Amino acid sequence: MSAPQSGIAGAVDRPAHRDPNVLRWLGAYGSSMIGDAVYFIALSWAAARTGSAGQAGLVLAISAVPRALLMLYGGVIADRFGPRRVVIGSDAVRFAVILVAAGVLVAAQPGIWFLAVIALVFGAVDAIFMPAVGALPPRITGQSQLARVQGLRGLAARIALVTGGPVGGFAVAAGGSAAAFAVAAALFAVSLVLLFAVRVRELAPDDKAGDGRPESGQLRAGLRYIRRHKVLLPLIVAMGVTELGFSGPANIGLVLLADERGWGASGMGLTIAGFGVGAGAASLLLAVRGRLPRAGLVRACAEIGGAVALAAIAFAPSVALAAVAGLFVGLLAGTSGALSGALLQTQSDPAYIGRVTSVYMLLALGLAPLCYPLTGAAIGIWGSRPVFVASACLIVVGSAIGLASRSLRTAELPGAKPSAPARPDSAHEVNVPVEGASSAG
Repeated sequence: MSAPQSGIAGAVDRPAHRDPNVLRWLGAYGSSMIGDAVYFIALSWAAARTGSAGQAGLVLAISAVPRALLMLYGGVIADRFGPRRVVIGSDAVRFAVILVAAGVLVAAQPGIWFLAVIALVFGAVDAIFMPAVGALPPRITGQSQLARVQGLRGLAARIALVTGGPVGGFAVAAGGSAAAFAVAAALFAVSLVLLFAVRVRELAPDDKAGDGRPESGQLRAGLRYIRRHKVLLPLIVAMGVTELGFSGPANIGLVLLADERGWGASGMGLTIAGFGVGAGAASLLLAVRGRLPRAGLVRACAEIGGAVALAAIAFAPSVALAAVAGLFVGLLAGTSGALSGALLQTQSDPAYIGRVTSVYMLLALGLAPLCYPLTGAAIGIWGSRPVFVASACLIVVGSAIGLASRSLRTAELPGAKPSAPARPDSAHEVNVPVEGASSAG
């Protein structure tokens, strides 16, 4: 029995940037991303004002624990119950939790334990929310548009990064952490409203998705599916290794490099800005173009180019040249990341895409941050240049893993197909409100 298709069937190959359905999803995603940024600022400010510096740091780090522990099971939940229920449900929970936080801060002065509970709950919800988000794009548009959707998503992420900080800062300045929490809750509410206007495809049959098995059995089935897949296994391994190489230098490494060279915060900011411009350009290219040929080969070559540019930042004699190198890092890494995300979605069976996404996100969001203290310690011992070069070499290793797999190296994104007029058919087509979206793929 084939899964019923949604009412978007007749427009699956409409360019994503001109598809109102995709644009509604994009608005929901962007609103939620900005809400995430405002929430983090509100939590940071409240923790700093309530407890000691050590306690504030603990509150900010505590949400990573449930996210790492529960991420794989979040993929199981997305596949079992469907991304629509999971994304909307988790967004609703986030809205409720942040609204409660705002109300409590207005009515009382809770201790640091209250903020720790908020962070813990938010992290647990994120572990369920993130894999479901990765399962959404194939359900709101045709496969030929997935690279374009990845580009649009990258643009939304960049806009959220630029606007989230000022919005959160203004809210804190105007009314303290309570006001910032209230603004974050309002943004999540906007996301929910937009999600209810999005039309999506139905899921694959439950028996294919592993419904009825215990969660541990579904998780094992997902891992077994990845292990046997000729494209997904090398792709996820390659993405995980390159993420380990990029994450340390791109975060704590740039801070320490700027301090080492005497560039100051402005020099660090200019380099990061170059990265942001490059990543935005890559997202815009894919959003407009929609597809790059030989995607498997291009993604690996772009990773290698990004690795060279990353190492070049440490050898740049001036801030201006470091910013130029950062621009190329963003451009090449952004292209590779978008193509990798599109391949991840087009190669995955819809019944397993939540679990596939959760495995990658565990590597990217759960394990990659472990490189931060290692990168910092290594720069303290050997300096920036050897560490940046070693990180670039690790990225090249990840790229080599992808190039060594013929199936991944020759993988292509689906081409566009002529659109056909939608034919309402109750047996094969239904209009379903939402399958949502918000903050990886």
